[in-house]
Amino acid sequence: MLKTTITRLRQIAFFAVGGALLTACGNNQSGMKLGDNEFAVLAVHSTTSDQSTSYPATIKGMQDIEIRPQVSGFIVKLCVDEGATVRKGQALFQIDPTQYVAVVGQAKAAVEMANANVATLALTEKNKKVLFDQKIISEFEYQTAVNQLMSAKASLAQAKASLVSANQNLSFCTVTSPSDGVVGTFPYRVGSLVSPSVAQPLTTVSEINDVYVYFSMTEKELLRLTKAGGTLKEQLEKMPAVRLQLSDGTTYQSDGKIDAVSGVIDQSTGSVSMRAVFPNDKNILRSGGTGNIIFPYTMDGVIIIPQSSTVEIQDKKFVFVLQADNSVKNTEIQISNLDDGKNYLVTNGLQSGDKIVIEGVQNLRDGQVIEPITPEQQKAKYDQALKDQNEGNLKTAFN
Repeated sequence: MLKTTITRLRQIAFFAVGGALLTACGNNQSGMKLGDNEFAVLAVHSTTSDQSTSYPATIKGMQDIEIRPQVSGFIVKLCVDEGATVRKGQALFQIDPTQYVAVVGQAKAAVEMANANVATLALTEKNKKVLFDQKIISEFEYQTAVNQLMSAKASLAQAKASLVSANQNLSFCTVTSPSDGVVGTFPYRVGSLVSPSVAQPLTTVSEINDVYVYFSMTEKELLRLTKAGGTLKEQLEKMPAVRLQLSDGTTYQSDGKIDAVSGVIDQSTGSVSMRAVFPNDKNILRSGGTGNIIFPYTMDGVIIIPQSSTVEIQDKKFVFVLQADNSVKNTEIQISNLDDGKNYLVTNGLQSGDKIVIEGVQNLRDGQVIEPITPEQQKAKYDQALKDQNEGNLKTAFN
């Protein structure tokens, strides 16, 4: 019984020590040092970093054309469905043409009457010309016949113009698409009475073979892109291709090109409106959609350091820089507001070739002398500690 109790106590002690070792090793991997005074240091170097930033964007068709009726009447037919892809000249709606067909018939009859009147008065003028030449009638009587013929010809021209107008109004009964594009929604259906003064358009046709994507960037960001000088056309050609992140988080398959920059800075926001063009062969992008423009750029002369090497004090970032006598100096740094969650981009405070402590910085103080080791040595010590623990070598696992 006593023997069993001793054995169980030993097992409990073993697991307690093992748990402590696991905690110590786990803490080391998240920033704790190995050994009493050993700290991993890393030499930093300036480099070029490819970065990107995103801007909220709105998608618009090359043209968003409101389709409005040019004549009044009841809609008798919808020739396409909502969301259909249409060609220029394709019928969209049919308005009841009955009254306009009647007007065309009346205009044709008026033209025929005017033609007959002109023919009659032309004969009269010709006959009176002969009588006037023979001095049988007066000049006044002949000139009256000439004037009547001119008036009849004017009436004929007026009747022909009315016929053209009537035919045009009849053609307006078939509402067609003014361009290639995609049809929007229909606020009016069959049986609706429409007119040129209706509040809403019959629909909208968006030309989306290519689409415009509008976004804004700050004045400072624009200056960074355009300060090299040159004409606006040259500056636009130098701007990098941009990508479009869709509302579902995916990235659009084709790159876009910035083709226009507003000449006016919005005083209320300090931003500049910009426009990019994206191909849309498969009609994936629709006018009115939203997304984010992903704008790539290159940062020169930056130093990339792990976030674990920094200490934050009152919203300022500090690192411990190794000195020649193996002491460390607490040094403030400036970083870019862009990071990947693991590293910082240092823009000021460090020089190429500086050595910084990258782990266990929470345990350091300014001026402390340390024993520097490389990250590789640190990893080797950690791996050996895990191996000793797994093999039950508790004494060497703590060394």
